[in-house]
Amino acid sequence: MIYDVIAAVDLGSNSFRLQVGRISGDQIYPLDGLKESVRLAAGLTADKTLDAESQQRGLDALARFAERLRGFEPGAVRAVATNTLRVAKNASQFLEQAEAVLGFPIEIIAGREEARLIYLGVAHTLTNPQKRQLVVDIGGGSTEFIIGESVKPICLDSLYMGCVSYSLRFFPDGRVDKRSFKDAELAARRELQGIVQTYRETGWDEAIGSSGTAKAIVDLLEINKFSEHDITRDGLEQLRNELFRAGDVASMRVQGLRADRLLPLPGGLAIMSAVFKEFNLERMAFSEGALRLGVLYDQLGRYHHEDLREVTVNNFMQRYHVDQRQAARVGNAAFELLQALVPAVREDGNPAAQYLAWSARLHEIGISVAHTGYHKHSAYILANADMPGFSRQEQARLSRLVLAHRGKLERARPKKDEALEWTLLFCLRMAVLLNRSRDDQAPLAIIPRVTASGFELKVSAAALDELPLTAAALEDEAKQWAAVGGELSIRREE
Repeated sequence: MIYDVIAAVDLGSNSFRLQVGRISGDQIYPLDGLKESVRLAAGLTADKTLDAESQQRGLDALARFAERLRGFEPGAVRAVATNTLRVAKNASQFLEQAEAVLGFPIEIIAGREEARLIYLGVAHTLTNPQKRQLVVDIGGGSTEFIIGESVKPICLDSLYMGCVSYSLRFFPDGRVDKRSFKDAELAARRELQGIVQTYRETGWDEAIGSSGTAKAIVDLLEINKFSEHDITRDGLEQLRNELFRAGDVASMRVQGLRADRLLPLPGGLAIMSAVFKEFNLERMAFSEGALRLGVLYDQLGRYHHEDLREVTVNNFMQRYHVDQRQAARVGNAAFELLQALVPAVREDGNPAAQYLAWSARLHEIGISVAHTGYHKHSAYILANADMPGFSRQEQARLSRLVLAHRGKLERARPKKDEALEWTLLFCLRMAVLLNRSRDDQAPLAIIPRVTASGFELKVSAAALDELPLTAAALEDEAKQWAAVGGELSIRREE
């Protein structure tokens, strides 16, 4: 379904942001935006758990967003979470509360996926997108780097350094001197050394900064006439000197310094200085495009059947040399079963049907590693590989389905009360079982039905008698469902 108005929620490590936009053709026109300074990364303890205060700040912000999103259809809103919730051990606990408050599901996206979406947002704000861009986005807990042309990224990286985490690490009491700043800058430069050579070899025409840190720095430089426009090497040096003279951010005698930027500024400035030195930059422009705008354009692409997840699945099939004919047999059989059990999946773009199709196409990627236990290899790849377009939760769901598509059902770990996921798993397992011969002969005809405690299969007794291997496999499958407290009843009809 295509919506006229859509929204993106960005649960960043420093700020939570909401962007509402109107779709007009292939463009999105911003209608409204909200920003809440949450400082989530500041609540990350030494053992990587979010403290209660930071969680409450986040929930309060989401409650305000929920009011603005009242009346939006579920498909019109996409919420994504970034670095702090990637690393927090209790992220799932917070997300459960956060989704209840916001009223919409929240995806945790991987670092490179965050970088891709950032670039997508920036690319749609550039006056000359044909140039090759180096985009740097310094967030609260991570910094994303991208080189791209038009809307296509060439290099994507996410480094574990951010303005909040570096400020807390190197300037814990708010004091800043040359020694502590140099330590922060050197730490950032060490992180950059792992990617800088590749980026230099790839090359770029101009450097672009995006998001809060770049915005705060460019505003300070321009308001205080340290730079006429853009972030410059000389301007950074003047701002740094002002910080050294003051000794802490709160005492700086500069115009335009907002209260919500006091904590993250020293760390962000150190990272930006390191970026200029390692990439040998003299100037960096600023773009208002960022993650939330990229999320909106990614939604628009899905509405127009330009879903990057489809591209990723096709690429994985090629990379891991999947038997495409077998994948199609399994996919078609699984979808027919799902249609019989859940008629609503006939609607175009139904999420359940999408997951089933993707799992059918990817369930054998692990064979390229080893045939023995290939389903485990497949599941591991899907859970841990970079899969552009997919969130971590989406990858985890695919991994769960693929892991349990054969063998012991005890491996299945659907989310709590996820009845539909059990149905998808049933359809996938039966489709694989019925197409075990890997040929184009029509598989055994079955009629599935949902029962109070599981599933029932209606089959022709005569046809089943001619297929003793399939009959034995179905009996074993019934035992597997019984072992997890379910039921698979085989009803033979004469």
